[in-house]
Amino acid sequence: MAGFFHGVNHEMSEIKLIVGLGNPGREYDGTRHNAGFWWVDEFARAHQFTFKAESKFHGLTSRGAVHGHELFLLKPQTFMNVSGRAVVAQAHFYKIVPQQILVVHDELDLPPGSAKLKLGGGHGGHNGLKDIIAHLGTRDFWRLRLGIGHPGEHADVSAYVLNAPRREEAELIEHAMRRAQDVASLIVEGKLEAAMLKLHST
Repeated sequence: MAGFFHGVNHEMSEIKLIVGLGNPGREYDGTRHNAGFWWVDEFARAHQFTFKAESKFHGLTSRGAVHGHELFLLKPQTFMNVSGRAVVAQAHFYKIVPQQILVVHDELDLPPGSAKLKLGGGHGGHNGLKDIIAHLGTRDFWRLRLGIGHPGEHADVSAYVLNAPRREEAELIEHAMRRAQDVASLIVEGKLEAAMLKLHST
């Protein structure tokens, strides 16, 4: 399916699809790995988007407009490690190219309180990103990285991301997510450099 994206105009930077990563199920709601879900849920509340289950997209989806720009939201319900199936299904159906996709995810390599925006790059061991890269056939999609910090030892990562942040960490993460919400309209409008400048300088 990745071949679909070849030959499409990659100059278009306006974001058409925002994907929040997380694991479905109440037991995962408050865990660090669900930071992408948290951010997309907050974005949906702020802009009156309502999610509904769409089996053909393997997730919860919503469609609406922000400042006149049509936009889709997606929360894959496949579990983190197979997030790519949902992303490519919706991107293929609506003819959305990778550079019009923003994936919002938890980031071990950034401390709590940090939020960074970037285009492309590796997966950094994040299984959701790894699967999306495999399904899209490219790394060239946007990422909003929400810092959760690192437990220090690689062996501790799985337990760490599947547990809730400590209260002081949660407050820092919430603050970073609010700052990222403040640049969301710039992101949707395709003013990604302006969004990065504002987000990374505050």
